[in-house]
This record gives sequence, C-alpha cells and structure tokens, in this order.
Amino acid sequence: MEKKFIIKTILTFLSLSFVIFGQTDVSKVGTVAATFLEIGAGATANGMGAAFVSRANDASALYWNVAGIADLYQNEFIAIHTNWIADINFDYAGLVLPLGSFGSLGFSFTSLSMPDDIVRTVDQPEGTGEYFSAGDIALSVSYARKLTDRFSVGFTAKYIQESIWHESSSAFAIDAGTIFRTDLFGGMVIGASISNFGTPMKLSGIDTRTYESVAPTQLGTTDQVPYVIDLDSWNLPLLFRIGVSTDAIKNEDYRWTVAVDALHPNDDYESLNLGTEFAYKETFFLRAGYQSLYLVDNAEAEGGLTFGIGINSKVLFSSDIVKFDYAYRNFGRLNGVNFFSVDLKF
Repeated sequence: MEKKFIIKTILTFLSLSFVIFGQTDVSKVGTVAATFLEIGAGATANGMGAAFVSRANDASALYWNVAGIADLYQNEFIAIHTNWIADINFDYAGLVLPLGSFGSLGFSFTSLSMPDDIVRTVDQPEGTGEYFSAGDIALSVSYARKLTDRFSVGFTAKYIQESIWHESSSAFAIDAGTIFRTDLFGGMVIGASISNFGTPMKLSGIDTRTYESVAPTQLGTTDQVPYVIDLDSWNLPLLFRIGVSTDAIKNEDYRWTVAVDALHPNDDYESLNLGTEFAYKETFFLRAGYQSLYLVDNAEAEGGLTFGIGINSKVLFSSDIVKFDYAYRNFGRLNGVNFFSVDLKF
C-alpha cells in the first residue's frame, strides 16, 4: 500500500510539471517576475552545481526541496550571503524546528538589495538630484513530514514582494517537494520539487498615475485630468526539478557523493545540473559541479562551472555543530559569483 502511494505521488509530480509548464521550442527568458527566486540559496548546494533536490540535507532544503527538512533531527539555522552580479546582494536566512512524529516546521526570509541609484530623465540625463531604491523580499513558512522511513513530503507557503522607487508588487506562492530513499546503487535517493506556483505580479504606485488633456484643441479645457496606467502582469518563475544522488564511496573516513538534477522551468529551456561532494570524516568537504548543462543556447547559461569547500566544527563546551561553507560559480562574461553560508545545528 505504501509503495503504491509513493509511486502515485511521484507520478503526480511528473504529470503536474508537464501540465503546468508545458512544452515549448521558444525561450521565455525575461518573461517572468520575481526572478530573485531563481537565485540558489546556500554554498553547499551551489558548490555542487545546484544538483541538490535529492540531497537537501541541511536547512537550505527550505529552498531546494522542502521535503528534506523532515530528515533533520536537530534545530538548525542557516544564514546565507551571496555577492550577486552588478553589486547586488542576495541574503537568505532559514530556521528548521523538528517536532518529532508531528514533522518539521521551517521559516525562511529572502532578500535582494542593491545600492541606491540616480534618477534620470530625458530632460535631465545626468540626474534630477533624486535617488531611487529597488529590492525584493520573500517570507516563507514550511512543513514537512516522513510518511514512511523512506518517503518524505513537504510544502511551503510564501509571500513575495518586489519594489522599485514608488512602485511595488506582491504575490503568494507555494512550493512542494518529495524525497524517496531506495536500496539501489548504494542507497540512491530520488527527489522532486515544484517551486513558485502562485499568483501573477503587477507593479502599481503613484508613478502610474498621470494627467492628460481630454480635448487639447478646445478652449477652456484642462490638462489635469487624472488617469492610471494599467501595467501588464507577469507570472512567477515556476520551476520543476527532479534529481537523483548516491554515495559512490562511503566508509568510516570517506564519503563520495554524486548527484544530477533535471530542470524544467517556465522561462527557459530544460537543462541538467551535475554535482559531487567528497567528505572526510564528515568534517571537511570538497565540492564541484556544473550548472545549465545542455541548455539549448549556451550563451544564456553564461558559464556554469562551480566548486566549493566546507568545514564542520563543534561549538566549544556543547554538542552544537557549526558549519562554514563557501562556493564559487563561473558566469562567463559576467565573471564569477561568491556564495557564503553559516549553518548552526543546536
């Protein structure tokens, strides 16, 4: 009975991905809102080329595959900072609270910020003396539970907001994920997730209000008739991931894990992420990977080679564990991006 339920759940995920996303031969890059949701959270996952949907073994599972938090048995807090492209800062914080047989709760906060910039107009291209700001945030609440000793499911509800100067937009979305552990090939793990299934976003604010004359050629008319510009709405960046991982080598001292994810987004072509992690006594970690493999237009991928390191350490005079991770991803013509994470288990 349990096996039938697990198989039906996985098939449902696969079916939903094709119904929701569909198939297309046309790239839709740049046709969605809230693209900051596509920035991968955490140095561990990014060091492995973002092939993490089946691993999802730390608090960053809140981003990659929420079902993974069901396998965490200690409270865990993660803080992430990424020096993103063009002096943009990406920050992420997540907290996981295991609640025994009830399951696990999770909370996360995502922020994208950038320095203020000069307001320029056609008449004043050097600046008006004003500055504008832009930024994005997302707040999430998650729940996951192990349905069997091999199968976990999880769900996330999130609130998303984008703003630029006097305009803002908001949306609500959900994520869902599953993880299934097998006895094949040294304990192969299968993971799947759907991210950012939610409402569209439309900017609004005082700058969409303007004035016009209804009859400019007639005497006595006014040019102060107010109207509001109706902007287009944009969908969220939906993404379906399915991946597998396994330990090619595992003993008391060494572990070598390999992973692969297949991605099916609604704003780009399908692609693969490959990753690997070598661990020594689960204390020192070396990682490498490649993102966006087989992307139809390789120029869109802008590189993709990644590597990273990590160190586990016990906090003095306690059983708490703190983990420091770093990762680097090559973005080709856009240079590289650095990822930093601190993970505390308590």
